[in-house]
Amino acid sequence: MDQVLRRRLLDLLEKDTRTRQQAAADGSLFQGYNEALRAVHNENAKALAEIVDAGDWPDKFQAGEDGATAAFLIVQHAIGLPNFMRACLDLMEEAAERGGVPRWQVALLTDRIRMLEGRPQVYGTQFDWTVDGKFEPLPIEEPETVDLRRTAAELVPMAQAIELQRKENAEMGGSAPSPGAWLARQREFEAWAKAVGWRK
Repeated sequence: MDQVLRRRLLDLLEKDTRTRQQAAADGSLFQGYNEALRAVHNENAKALAEIVDAGDWPDKFQAGEDGATAAFLIVQHAIGLPNFMRACLDLMEEAAERGGVPRWQVALLTDRIRMLEGRPQVYGTQFDWTVDGKFEPLPIEEPETVDLRRTAAELVPMAQAIELQRKENAEMGGSAPSPGAWLARQREFEAWAKAVGWRK
């Protein structure tokens, strides 16, 4: 294991976590894409791209389990960089085949990318508010068999995930937007997704 690589990845994630906590504390985390957080996400993605270009995906054999998880979270947060996220998903799928990253990380990144592209998710890991104020999983492809896919990806059943996600969201201070605010946020997100290249 490369301890220097591991420490670099953990330091990048710590910067992300600290910035996110600051945004949550002042309330700006839930008001669009926080500018400070956006800058950290882009800086961290650039650093991870340099790591990947110099070798391969930093899996648990190279960076330790915590370092590999940090790499996963960095790419999971790089939502303004579609091509980077897609390329990392390919590398993570290869790493999962050799046992270097857990299947659940591939599942979460798969769903994140599909959500950003405007497609139904596969594993039901992405949640948001509905127009009528419910915190629910976003649309799922073939929902009747989602728990089979979740089991294969080492994820808890969908019903348990819904309960956990709602609890976590409440603990972070998330609250249902009004229908008008929800519609405005949807329009803002659609415009952003088109602007950065997720959608046409």
